[in-house]
Order: sequence, then C-alpha cells, then structure tokens
Amino acid sequence: MRVREIMTRGVQCVGPDTTLQVAACKMRDLDVGPLPFCENDRLAGIITDRDITVRAVAQGLNPATTRVRDVMTPDVHYCFEDQHILEAARLMKEQQIRRILVLNNDERLVGIVSLADLAVDAGDDELSGDTLEAVSEPAAPTW
Repeated sequence: MRVREIMTRGVQCVGPDTTLQVAACKMRDLDVGPLPFCENDRLAGIITDRDITVRAVAQGLNPATTRVRDVMTPDVHYCFEDQHILEAARLMKEQQIRRILVLNNDERLVGIVSLADLAVDAGDDELSGDTLEAVSEPAAPTW
C-alpha cells in the first residue's frame, strides 16, 4: 500500500508573515496541532501547538506580533506519496514523530500521514502498534 492511499489531503500551510495568534486560530478552526510552514510554494518548516506553547508563551513572546518563522521547527521530516507505508512508518519510528508530511515528486506538499491514518486506513494493527510504541518511547529530560 502506498502513502497516497492513506494520507490526508488538503493540508493547509502558514506563510512567513503569519503571526502565532493567526496560526493558533487556524489550528483551532481546523482542529489540528501542526501546520506546515511554506515559503515560496515550498515546505520550509512546521509550527506545532507545542512550539507555540513551549517556545513562545514560555518566553513571554506576544502571539499577536511574533511571527511563525521565529518559533517554528525548521527540521521537517517527510516522505513521498509514492513510497510504501512501511517506509513512512519507519521514518516516523526513527524520528519519534506522530505525523509525517507527504510530498509529491515535484517536492510539493500534498498531504500528511498520522498514526491514526496508519491504524485506521492501513488496516495493519501490528504496523500501527509498533509505530505507536516507538514514537511514544519517552525521551530523557534535559535537566
């Protein structure tokens, strides 16, 4: 089974001048935690609800004026829509991420795959269970 068969299409992006407040409202309206950051029609990062909370709110940054680019995660993990779902699951396990962005062969964002997509749409309980276990392995605290 290929990634394109289980991915969620129609992923919306935020741009370089989007404020954290606008991004948070978009997350609320779409009922999502991550939003890809696209610049010049290319994937350039991702902003998550955790980025907003931990990087911005914890530093006392003003969400009405702080730009997404100032707190986003620039290292984006992705797969391609024509890859096998096992490859997407492997990447998710290795990177300990619950969602992976999906690009087409022109490297344009076309979707996202979540653990739920693996569990529900792939129909492989062992694959989704193994992926969830690897993704959920606790990281060591940094203190």
